[in-house]
Amino acid sequence: MTRIVKATSKGQVTLPAKWRKLFPTNQFLIKEEARSLIITPIQTEDLDEGNWEVLFDATRDNGGKGIPAEEMIRLLKKTL
Repeated sequence: MTRIVKATSKGQVTLPAKWRKLFPTNQFLIKEEARSLIITPIQTEDLDEGNWEVLFDATRDNGGKGIPAEEMIRLLKKTL
């Protein structure tokens, strides 16, 4: 299934419920590749320790609020 979704004024994008219900997680890996964002559902407890880090946790880092997509991309580029 392919969908066009619109970012909010804060740059946030909502994954359609139909997609979210396909995966038993609320955590997603976001990777920038060739001017695209690849979103992969993950279970962090299944990942090897030390191979990943939580880049942004809305509760921890921003009082429960999201961040604009541009800021997320900037943070992702910083990790490369």
